[in-house]
Amino acid sequence: MNDLALLLTPEGRALLDEVRDTEPARELAVATRLRRDHPAELVSAALGQARLRQRAVAKFGAQDAGRMFFTPNGVEQSTRASVAAYRARRLTELGVTSVADLCCGIGGDAIALARAGIRVLAVDRDPLTAAAARANAEALGLAELIEVREADVTEVDTAGYDAVFADPARRGGRGRVFDPEAYSPPLSWAVETARRAPHAALKIAPGIPHDIVPAEAEAEWISDGGDVKEAVLWFGTGAPGAVRATLLPGPRTLLGRGLPDPAVRPVGRYLYEPDGAVIRAHLVAEVAEELGGGLLDATIAYVTADEARPTPYATGYEITDRLPFNVKRLKALLRERGVGTLTVKKRGSAVEPEELRRKVRPQGPNAATVFLTRVAGAPTMLIGQPLG
Repeated sequence: MNDLALLLTPEGRALLDEVRDTEPARELAVATRLRRDHPAELVSAALGQARLRQRAVAKFGAQDAGRMFFTPNGVEQSTRASVAAYRARRLTELGVTSVADLCCGIGGDAIALARAGIRVLAVDRDPLTAAAARANAEALGLAELIEVREADVTEVDTAGYDAVFADPARRGGRGRVFDPEAYSPPLSWAVETARRAPHAALKIAPGIPHDIVPAEAEAEWISDGGDVKEAVLWFGTGAPGAVRATLLPGPRTLLGRGLPDPAVRPVGRYLYEPDGAVIRAHLVAEVAEELGGGLLDATIAYVTADEARPTPYATGYEITDRLPFNVKRLKALLRERGVGTLTVKKRGSAVEPEELRRKVRPQGPNAATVFLTRVAGAPTMLIGQPLG
């Protein structure tokens, strides 16, 4: 708390501007110089905050990250701005004008909601986190729409709000928490809170088992740039039991149709790697049907097909070679093809990509992708090129 209070003073803000672009290798020299004119505590706080802002650029963009205030946990656990903005748009499409943001962290979701024109009550029980959220609302000119309250979210009355958004903490003293009932607060509490609201969105880990999704909830898995970011349980959308995978940027959304698992079929000319959100949402069958394809193996989410069909929900490759797993044969093939840039992907294989690269030592001007997988249960290597 003291560090943040120091940084919010005129001297602290000026120092933050001065150290904004300090590289890690220069920190000691910069700190030594600045301590001649500023308190050591303030210099340390400014340099620490500068490091956090640099890390936050990937999630918030340079313009916002350069003005916001972060805690180490806040940078790690906050929602990427593009995902928060997408979720805020969905809420506005539901007619939501006010949201109780429970477990608000440093305010990333509250910022996106406010920018969508939604009035926000942002609640967090940690004093430093709540103070950072308040400072961020002010720094980005959103204080009129965001009220920050330091409180236990389980004691907050949300009755006056159109929607509830909850992001229970999924990290404990020993790292990431996988049991939803070990979230803080537990998922069961968040679900009961959601049921009492006209609309609700609960941010959860993408690995949540499908069988614990409440029957009245819509489940959505979201990826951004191919990386799975989160799952969301939606209440009050008019689509109970629906399952969707949403890919950002876009957005592009694939809705589940309850299709049976695709059949296993022989390797075709093309291989498709479904987006991670599609896999997490168990919608590989929908993609396989779109591609006119089937699975290489009943337990592996690679789709094979005879035709090249563009789809936003999977990355396609033209397969040029199929080999039983054999490092010597792969090395000889790559040398023959002059492959120096080798992308290794694996699913259903214990071999680590870096280990394989070391063994085959690719050299040459050409590029290729090798898939380490199983075909009808047999360890197999498929070599190919991404579709244009």
